[in-house]
Amino acid sequence: MTALFSSQAMLTGPVSSALCGHAAPRVLKRGQTQAVSTTCLSDYSGPPPAWPGRAVIKEHSDKVKLPKKFSLLGSTGSIGTQSLEIIEEHPEQFELVALGAGSNIELLADQIRKFQPSLVALKDGSKVQQLRELIKDVQKQPDIMTGQQGAIAVAEHPDADAVITGIVGCAGLQPTCRAIEAGKDICLANKETLIAGAPYVLPLAQKHGVHILPADSEHSAIFQCIQGLPENGLRRIILTASGGAFRDWPVEKMKTIKVADALKHPNWSMGRKITVDSATLMNKGLEVIEAHYLFGVDYDNIDIVIHPQSIIHSMVETQDSSVLAQLSWPSMRIPILVTMSWPERLPCSDQFCPRLDFVKMGDLTFKAPDDAKYPAMQLAYSAGRSGGTMTGVLSAANEQASLLCCLFQDLSPLLGSEPFSCIIMPFLRLY
Repeated sequence: MTALFSSQAMLTGPVSSALCGHAAPRVLKRGQTQAVSTTCLSDYSGPPPAWPGRAVIKEHSDKVKLPKKFSLLGSTGSIGTQSLEIIEEHPEQFELVALGAGSNIELLADQIRKFQPSLVALKDGSKVQQLRELIKDVQKQPDIMTGQQGAIAVAEHPDADAVITGIVGCAGLQPTCRAIEAGKDICLANKETLIAGAPYVLPLAQKHGVHILPADSEHSAIFQCIQGLPENGLRRIILTASGGAFRDWPVEKMKTIKVADALKHPNWSMGRKITVDSATLMNKGLEVIEAHYLFGVDYDNIDIVIHPQSIIHSMVETQDSSVLAQLSWPSMRIPILVTMSWPERLPCSDQFCPRLDFVKMGDLTFKAPDDAKYPAMQLAYSAGRSGGTMTGVLSAANEQASLLCCLFQDLSPLLGSEPFSCIIMPFLRLY
C-alpha cells in the first residue's frame, strides 16, 4: 500500500486539483475494437499537448543569444553526465550556470571544477561540508543549497535560458513547474513530470509560452519526425522497445529471474531505475502515456513494437500511410543535443556521435510485445485511458517497486538473491 498512498501525498494543491478535474477518455472493453480515426488528434481528451501532432518554428521567434545558458538537475546521473559532455563539446553554443545532484559528491566536485557553475544544489544536506572540502581549491566558489529548495533554486536560476531535468521520478515535478513559471524552456528527461502531472504542467507551459522539448530517445525521435508536418498530418505513433533484459527469456522462466538479471540491459547504459523499468517494459508503458500528452495522440493510435537492435528509436505514420523514422546508434547524446539546440542542428564529430553505417548496422528486426511476459504495458494503457490521477498512481507504485528492487540488489550480500517476480508482482497486483 505504500506506493499507492505515496502517490496521493505527492498530488496536492493546484496540481492535485488539475489532475482530479481531468476528464477520463472512453475505455475500450476486452474484444471491442475501434476504427482508426482519420486524424489521431480527433479522439484526444486531455490538456493542451506540447506539440499537437506537428512541430512548427515560429517565423518571428527570438533567437537565444549564444552561448545558450542551462541549469541542470541530476548532474551526476546518466542524463546529467551526457548533457555536460555536450556542453563541453560545444563551448561556443552552451554554458552551464547551475547544477543539482543527489549524493555523489566526488563526481559533483569534478563537475564544479570543470564547469564553474554559480549555484549548486545537493540533495543530501549532510554532505555539504565534505563537498566544500573537495572544492576548496576552486577559485570561483559556487553558492551551495540543499534539498528540494536547492533543486527549485537551480530550476529558477535567473541566468538560465533552459533547464535540463535529469532527476529520476516524481521528485522532478515541482522543480519543473517552478522552472516553467520562471519562463525557462524545459529539456525534459524526466518522464514522470508529465505522467503524474500533465493536466497541470501542460496548461502552465502554454500560459508562460514555454517549450517542453522531449529528451527521451523515443519521444525525441517522434519530435524530429513531426518537424514540418501539416496540420492533422499525423495518424499514428509507433514506439520501439529493445525488449530489455528479459527479451530472450521464455515466459516460463520469469519466476526464477533475479534482480541482478533485471539490471543487465542488452543495448543501453542507464541508471538502475530505468533499467529495471526497461526489464518489465513498464518504461515503455509510461512512454505511451508521455507520448499521449506530448503529442495529443489518442491511446488507440499509439503502438509498441519490439526492435532488438535499438537503431530505429521510434516512428510516425502520416495520413497517407507513409512512415517516418529516426535512426542512429543507441546513444542518448543525440536526443539530448536536439533538445538543447532546437530549432538548430549542430555538427558533431564522429568520435562524439558516430555516424550510422548501414552496412555495419546489418538487419533490423521487429516483433510484437508479449503481454503475458510484460503485463506492465497494459497497466499503463489502462491507467492512461482511466485518466484523472491514475497515471500518477501508476507512476508512484512503479517508482516504489523499482526502488525496492534496487534495495534488494544492494542488500543481496546479506539477504541472498531474491527472485525478481517476488518483488515486482505484489506491486502490480496491488495496483
